[in-house]
Amino acid sequence: MKIIKNFLLTLIFALGAVSCVSKMAYAEPDLELPEKFQYTATADTASVANLEWKQFFTDPILQGLIEKGIKNNYDLQIALKQVASSQEKLKQAKYLQYPDVGFGVSAQISKPSKNSMNGQSLNLFLGKSYVEDYNAAFNLSWEADIWGKIKNQQEVSRMQYLQTYEATKAIQTQVVAAIAQGYYNLLMLDKQLQIAKSNLELSTNTLSLTEKLWQSGDTTSLGVQQATAQKQSTELLITQLEQNIAIQENALSILVGENPNKVNRTIEMSDTSLPQEISAGLPAAMVSRRPDVRQQELVLLESNAMVGIAQANMYPSLKITANGGVNSFKIDNWFQIPASLFGSVLGGLTQPIFQKRQLKTDLNVAKIQREKNVLAFRQSVLNAVGEVSDALVSNESLKVQEQKATEQVATLKDGIKSAEMLYKGGLANYLEVITAQGNSLQAELNLASVKRQRLSSIVDLYRALGGGWK
Repeated sequence: MKIIKNFLLTLIFALGAVSCVSKMAYAEPDLELPEKFQYTATADTASVANLEWKQFFTDPILQGLIEKGIKNNYDLQIALKQVASSQEKLKQAKYLQYPDVGFGVSAQISKPSKNSMNGQSLNLFLGKSYVEDYNAAFNLSWEADIWGKIKNQQEVSRMQYLQTYEATKAIQTQVVAAIAQGYYNLLMLDKQLQIAKSNLELSTNTLSLTEKLWQSGDTTSLGVQQATAQKQSTELLITQLEQNIAIQENALSILVGENPNKVNRTIEMSDTSLPQEISAGLPAAMVSRRPDVRQQELVLLESNAMVGIAQANMYPSLKITANGGVNSFKIDNWFQIPASLFGSVLGGLTQPIFQKRQLKTDLNVAKIQREKNVLAFRQSVLNAVGEVSDALVSNESLKVQEQKATEQVATLKDGIKSAEMLYKGGLANYLEVITAQGNSLQAELNLASVKRQRLSSIVDLYRALGGGWK
């Protein structure tokens, strides 16, 4: 009874020592966030990123591609497997506070030398030259979490699981944005191909007219050559655009997890609809919404728990071990109850004294790692704010560029009509017609490119604000 009493007193003393050590508290780093994003007039609390991707992208064809991507994209599937793996580790971490229990069965026969003391004693007392030992026992080992080490280990597992979850959401936002970007690029190439074919028709008509004028002696063979070269240049452009369309279709197919194939589409780029007046919301809300920023904060929380573990390793550990079962030196009475029963309990405190400075080094390294992760978290926030600002300024600038490019196309189309009328009347030469057609072609191709860039900037802004994972 005295032994048990002393054992319990030791346990109570160890548990009472918890009050001597403060828990490792987490303090969120100070973030110097602006009140509103640059290039926004007011600090609006609403944000387009709160929209689900199906509400943001209303094109049925694009919605179908995104659904396939979310379901079949291999990067996303790999990320989901990582989530499942971390979830299993999280389930296991919940049992860290429970004791380890094992069961073992053993049988041993020892035959000492006949000339040894053991050999002579066996022969004298047992009448045989060997001894048997049969054992079947449960073994238990448990460490009291008096400093919060196990709790911090569980916290590490939880943070690692949440990191994989946020990483999956971040990958989905990238996949959704990449599919939308690829789709809009495909629509731009379709439009440019349509423009090139229309220009080819103009070039063919110009060549036909030039050949007639050459045959009547009103122009030189150089004019025919120049008109032919203009037509050939447009034919080359058409071939290049068709190649780019096929490559973009292949890239989109791979993004959605399918073999390279054609992508069916029924609308033109001019028919696409995305929110034109986009509310960015507040920077603070963006920080809590973006999966990659949230993931970096979870890394910081994990490192904070690692500091707690390293600190707890420097304090005494209370371990209790116990075993019990049946034991006998004869197999025929091995399981006779209660005669064969045995048991023992051992509890002790272990205080590290000298570990070649390893424990202190581990603690200092953990603290430095936490400081590094604070800086990494702040950098991720800064990068996120920068991405939103870039997308906002691009969107505003491209609005103006699209308007100017539209006006330029209208002007140059009128120029083509004027050049053709003057050419037929002999008041302009073939170079002026070819130049007008070339300038108009380039302006229309540029307008299609600007429209695609504007769509891309809106998608970039949606992703930068944290949209796409809902």
